[in-house]
Amino acid sequence: METIPLLKPYKMGNYELSHRYPETPGIWTKEHVEAWKPIVQAVHDKGGLFFCQIWHVGRVSTYDYQPNGKAPISCTNKGCTPGLYGVNWSPPHRLSIDEIAQVINDFKLAAKNAIEAGFDGVEVHGANGYLLDQFMKDTVNDRTDEYGGTLEKRCRFALEVVKVVIEEIGADKVGIRLSPFADYMETGDSNPEALGVFMAESLDKLGILYLHVIEPRMVTMADPQDTPYSSLPMRKAFKGTFISAGGYKKDDGNKVIEEDRADLVAYGRLFLANPDLPKRFAIDAPLNKYNRDTFYIPDPIVGYTDYPFLDQGN
Repeated sequence: METIPLLKPYKMGNYELSHRYPETPGIWTKEHVEAWKPIVQAVHDKGGLFFCQIWHVGRVSTYDYQPNGKAPISCTNKGCTPGLYGVNWSPPHRLSIDEIAQVINDFKLAAKNAIEAGFDGVEVHGANGYLLDQFMKDTVNDRTDEYGGTLEKRCRFALEVVKVVIEEIGADKVGIRLSPFADYMETGDSNPEALGVFMAESLDKLGILYLHVIEPRMVTMADPQDTPYSSLPMRKAFKGTFISAGGYKKDDGNKVIEEDRADLVAYGRLFLANPDLPKRFAIDAPLNKYNRDTFYIPDPIVGYTDYPFLDQGN
């Protein structure tokens, strides 16, 4: 089993407008590239593949995280509800057409830098209520220009990002993560199945390596919920490698593969808490319990590298 870690640099391009969380890694300067090289090499030395997830948080930010206290950016000037998740979100600046072009170029630069640092490819983050998701979803995108209104126009920004990344590093090194069915950070859509299928068909035409989809049952970032939707139409529309994510355990992950509903299953929380998860699955070993409170803290050890391997005891 090959493990593909995904790093999540928020900072891209020549400015830090993509920033939201404290002490998150970047890949937008030569210094970042050089710092990543030994880390990537260490993963390769262990026989692993290493994809770098590149993203922009858009309106999911505050003045405190923006250069010179500027407003976050988005497709809209509608912000997240102040107090959501205990944060006083700042109203965003609606991007102009020229500014959109700059952000698209930032993704291109990030992809170029990732390959220079030695990564095997990049995953464009188009999910979880962040910038690309904000453009795609009709509850957020209220534009009336070529980047808003119809489904095709709302998806234009995300597809243009993917296209420039392909031009820079090649389609065989590009994946994308989508969550059309989710409503993360007040970013939902009135017809998520149509959105998902349109994006899957469009991405299939671009010939990218994989499509990574958050299952419909993960409406929020908490626990799975009952939903009438299915990712199967997206699976059928995309001919490349289809990765399914969504609170899976061993048995239901295996079932998805057996029923050909995905080519790969992504594990997040379980993998974070169990660095030897494939081995534990193989021998039916007990799993470490994850601590959700440490998922997003900036500590370099606690919550990230302090979970024991099987040979270290539990």
